Amino acid sequence: MFGADVTILAVAGLATLFAGGLAYVFLYPTLSGEKEAEKRIANVQGREKTASRIRATDAGNRQAVLDKLQKIEEKQKHLEKKGNKSVSMPLRLERAGLNWSTRQFYLFSAMLGLMTLAGALLSNVPFLVSIGIGVVGALGMPRWYVSFRTKRRIKRFINEFPNTVDVIVRGIKAGLPLADCLNIISRESPDAVVREEFQKIIDAQKLGMPMHEAIGRLYDRIPLPESNFFCIVIAIQQKAGGNLSEVLGNLSRVLRDRKKMNGKIQAMSMEAKASAAIIGVLPVVVMVLVYLTSPDYILLLFTERLGNVMLLGCAFWMFCGVMVMRKMINFDF
Repeated sequence: MFGADVTILAVAGLATLFAGGLAYVFLYPTLSGEKEAEKRIANVQGREKTASRIRATDAGNRQAVLDKLQKIEEKQKHLEKKGNKSVSMPLRLERAGLNWSTRQFYLFSAMLGLMTLAGALLSNVPFLVSIGIGVVGALGMPRWYVSFRTKRRIKRFINEFPNTVDVIVRGIKAGLPLADCLNIISRESPDAVVREEFQKIIDAQKLGMPMHEAIGRLYDRIPLPESNFFCIVIAIQQKAGGNLSEVLGNLSRVLRDRKKMNGKIQAMSMEAKASAAIIGVLPVVVMVLVYLTSPDYILLLFTERLGNVMLLGCAFWMFCGVMVMRKMINFDF
């Protein structure tokens, strides 16, 4: 019915349509940009999944940090409630930097008490007063000496501690491990107290104690907020990770700001402290001057019973006044 030419044209047209359909199916997504859009959507979805995983990890780290801070805060409140009563005598001696045992301390206290009692009796002091002097010598003076050494040692530590943290920060930025930084401080720190405390940390770590636990004991020996901050930072970094040099750098700035604030408070309260010292010492000075000019007039306070009662009453009220002034001029921050 149709000629050969028409058949050929029909076949060619069908082949062309078939080729165009194939080209449309395979080439259109590329030419229209749908594949690129699908790739971009897949990349965005992948980034969203990665970001969600990172957020989940960060949330877990933050929760771990919060749990750690909560535990430390509860422990700190518990220790503050107990106060110094919960501190054992070996720990007090360690804080003072004394290598005495508890037995040696009590023997020293007993010997000092007997010496002060014998000195009071040889000076013809009344027996009851001599007993009181002996008790003060046995119980008061040794503990005052331990407290004095502890305060002096803590003061030396806090003056050098910001520089110590800076050394750790520079060492970590240079690529040194934390243990090597602590070892450098224990050998090269200019302050003997800092060297001794960090050497104890190194020794504890050598015995197998984890780093955060060895550093955590620093607060037991140096009961300061600054040392507690340092222990918290190291403990959190060991548990949750993070940029230790940046965190310790921030801690160093905080320590220096606290030191500046302490200096400002000392300068502002120095006038009040001088006034309190003058007011507290003035009655004793007046009594000594009266004794030098009119000894018979002042000795009645020591020889008569009523005079003894008056002296005890004056001493009690002077003590109360000194404590009130001390409370007024001491600032916590």
